[in-house]
Amino acid sequence: MSDLPGPKRPQGQEGALGEFSAFFLRLGFTAFGGPAAHIALMEQEAVQRRGWLTHEAFLDLLGACNLIPGPSSTQMAMGIGYRQGGWMGLVLGGLCFILPATAMTLAIAWAYVRFGRLPQGQAVLYGIKPVILAIVVQALWNLGKRAFRKRAMIPLGGLALAASLLGCHPLVVLLGCGVLALGGGVVRGARAGRSAGAAWVPLGLGAAVIPTLGLGSLFLFFLKMGSVVFGSGYVLLAFLKTDLVDRWHWLTQGQLLDAVAVGQVTPGPVFTTATFIGYLLKGWPGALVATVGIFLPSFVLVGALGLILVRMRRSPRAAAFLDGINAGALAVMASVTWALSRAALVDPWTALLALAGAILLIRFRPNPTWLILGGGLAGVLARMLVP
Repeated sequence: MSDLPGPKRPQGQEGALGEFSAFFLRLGFTAFGGPAAHIALMEQEAVQRRGWLTHEAFLDLLGACNLIPGPSSTQMAMGIGYRQGGWMGLVLGGLCFILPATAMTLAIAWAYVRFGRLPQGQAVLYGIKPVILAIVVQALWNLGKRAFRKRAMIPLGGLALAASLLGCHPLVVLLGCGVLALGGGVVRGARAGRSAGAAWVPLGLGAAVIPTLGLGSLFLFFLKMGSVVFGSGYVLLAFLKTDLVDRWHWLTQGQLLDAVAVGQVTPGPVFTTATFIGYLLKGWPGALVATVGIFLPSFVLVGALGLILVRMRRSPRAAAFLDGINAGALAVMASVTWALSRAALVDPWTALLALAGAILLIRFRPNPTWLILGGGLAGVLARMLVP
């Protein structure tokens, strides 16, 4: 990260890391609205108000974080921390941004396990799920406008969507799209330095063997997720559904939707969905190993960004490969959204909620948190009116 331009932390300044940590801890408690909102808040505070980075350095860091797996806004907190205080700053930035959301998610997970089957809890989730679908659809639309600006990517995206709907593993879809884009002439006109999501896709992770549900296998699964999932928290849905729901049957589709809803309604990274799932499967120890597993790769990757960034920006072929992976990621997200809609849209009322949420998002662009809270309230009212 030292190769990125921008102001450095003044040497010998007492309390600099304390001020920095307090800032990200506060942000972790209040940063609702998803990665775009998180990054906007960081830009206002770290660049405009505090002058920790220049605008150019902030954009460089943002582009680099979009080129590696993991939650981009969390990695921005780590990257800013690295510039302010080296590895200690990186760790503090990440932990202070992650821990508040993790604590809230744990509290909700406990309440869900203890009370989630009561009518009141089911009524809230009944209204939240359709709104979550509307938020995912909006994310697909916004990301798609960027991913398919090149016409050559449109048929590639269609092929990836068909493969995903037919049950092809997401890792295979993503790697295949990257290879096809690289070998199909998409290199021509590729722009190095383009902001894109990337995945380091190891082979052999889609094995058909069903692992025993234990703390070790739970940790390894989420470590894999933190190492290969990129683009946004929504891409995580594809991998969770494929393995935990369809392949291994550790979760039901309804539980997956509930986990995503909790990740949306809490501030901070959507990847704390892993905390909720870990608690559901193995209680407090499961929540701990799932959370550590999914965030650990980001701490390592952000520290190595300075070495990766220069080479990626200078390579048109690498940019083309990443364009292909982006197209595949959008296709996988679309197929998962279709599957989850069948579990969320169970009657005309939920369909109306989803439609209303989509219209509000497109027309007025509200904070998604308010839509989620409104969906929960609408669900309670609907169950009161129609027992």
